[in-house]
Amino acid sequence: MSSILQLVSHHGYILLFGVVLAEAIGLPMPAALALVAGGAAAASRAISAPIAFALALVAMMAGDLLLFTLGKYMGWALLAVLCRVSINPESCILRSAESFYKRGKITLLFAKFIPGVNTMAPPLAGSMKMRPSQFLRFDLAGASLYILAYGGLGFLSRDFLMVVTRGLQTASRVFEEVLLLAAIVYIGYRVWLYWKNRVYKIVPRIQVQELAERLSSDKDRVLVVDVRSHGYYDANAQRIKGSVRIEPNNLSEELKNLPHEKDIYLYCT
Repeated sequence: MSSILQLVSHHGYILLFGVVLAEAIGLPMPAALALVAGGAAAASRAISAPIAFALALVAMMAGDLLLFTLGKYMGWALLAVLCRVSINPESCILRSAESFYKRGKITLLFAKFIPGVNTMAPPLAGSMKMRPSQFLRFDLAGASLYILAYGGLGFLSRDFLMVVTRGLQTASRVFEEVLLLAAIVYIGYRVWLYWKNRVYKIVPRIQVQELAERLSSDKDRVLVVDVRSHGYYDANAQRIKGSVRIEPNNLSEELKNLPHEKDIYLYCT
């Protein structure tokens, strides 16, 4: 925190704009921490609060609009890239899609506060063909709320942050050692998770022609299931003939109704 406070005080607007924009486009940057530091700097009159708010809002909206546009044209491919740091990219996408399934466009109002969903929400909205004007309205409201929340926290707690900063400077050596140890533990934990879940990286697939042959020769023993997520499926969507539709956000209940004696093939977007 001390280093970010010092950087914001010295470089102010450029740093705040850059960090917020970087996180908005999916890079692992601490935008919330930068906003808190920016609020503290504004309280001490090192920077102007209205200008800082405007720059942070422009940066966040620019990043979100870029991902929204890319999501509109790249769809699932972009979502998979953004989720690449996850152990299971498909489940990462599904968690974000579930929020849209349950709450729709309202998700954009609080998405910034939820790690993972914050980066996924704009491209997911684009891939689901949300109208740009509607996206901009809700995303603007959500971004403003996020900036005011963290910037306001820094503004109101400036004195406390100064005390924390001096304490960290006094104990900087101990803090650095603890931080290094935490980083080593975290990396070890991620490696362990990757090794534990490596089996989920392998998803068995079948070619279209092979499935067509099975359907024509042994139709009674084959079930084709449509598992497209909400937003990629509607009542008028075309399906493979003879397939059944299940909702992937309600799998625990849907699976109970599938027959056990058939070979089941799934398809999505």
